Amino acid sequence: MTIGETLAKARRDAGLTVTQVSERTRIRQAIIQAIERDDYTPSGGDFYARGNIRDIARVVGTDPVPLIAEYDATVRAPVEITAAEALEPTMPIRAVAPRRTNWTAVLAVVLLAAFGFLGYHLASSPAGPQTAAPAAESAPAHHDTARTKPNGHPAAHPKPTATHTPSPPTTLTPVSVVAFGPDGAAQGDNPELASLAIAGNPANPWNTDWYATPNFADLQAGTGLLLDMGRPVTITSAQITLGSIPGADLQLRTGNVPALADLKTVATASNAGGVVQLQPTGSAPSRYLLIWFTQLPPNNSGTYQAFVSGISLKGQA
Repeated sequence: MTIGETLAKARRDAGLTVTQVSERTRIRQAIIQAIERDDYTPSGGDFYARGNIRDIARVVGTDPVPLIAEYDATVRAPVEITAAEALEPTMPIRAVAPRRTNWTAVLAVVLLAAFGFLGYHLASSPAGPQTAAPAAESAPAHHDTARTKPNGHPAAHPKPTATHTPSPPTTLTPVSVVAFGPDGAAQGDNPELASLAIAGNPANPWNTDWYATPNFADLQAGTGLLLDMGRPVTITSAQITLGSIPGADLQLRTGNVPALADLKTVATASNAGGVVQLQPTGSAPSRYLLIWFTQLPPNNSGTYQAFVSGISLKGQA
């Protein structure tokens, strides 16, 4: 019996549905269903697949240790490299012999330069004796009365003040967008739909998972989207298109490290819905921009869920 078959049988024996396992583990239903089919691709790698197997096994009441051992033995692909390969340089190293100086050529160049200099001065010298040019008449001293202090000393000239006019804000486009949870991108809601948040189609948005209460049923502190701008930029305005039902509390956070604790809040909105305009304050040049929901609006199914179908950014690149 495979890992997926073992977990599926244990879930059925425990009288649990996939939805119930998802609610207790906070693993999306699509990932649970894929694991039960022995498809680990949606998990996003060996580290997360092993963690998902462990969490599901504990909820359905089976021992995760032999399942993880079977995963390591049959699914996980080992990476092997020999010590010689690790130490081998990527390009051959060649010894370059130092060049010997051709002193004969250097001496010839110096002699040619000396003869040329002497010939120039002989050709340009006048035939007769040189006479010193008469000194120019001294111009009378002139005092600028407009720039003279009362005591007779000239006043100091004012120094010009340099002015810097900032360039007007331009439209900024992120290079990528990923779903983001309290522990990073690995726990984001519906990561396969994240690109829809910047597609600009209200009929096909990115959405969070649904939760029983506006504050995520006390399961986590928030959820959101992390935008990678590719380089540090200064955001001056952000327009975010949400679902039509108000009730969302969200933060705009920026920083240069994609971790929640390192992203500083620069703007907030409360009870938001529709098109939200945010004007960041104290925003420094940052590579990452996080749209972070701390409270969700109601949906049409009696639960709570946020939707994002458009993000427009302006600032200084």
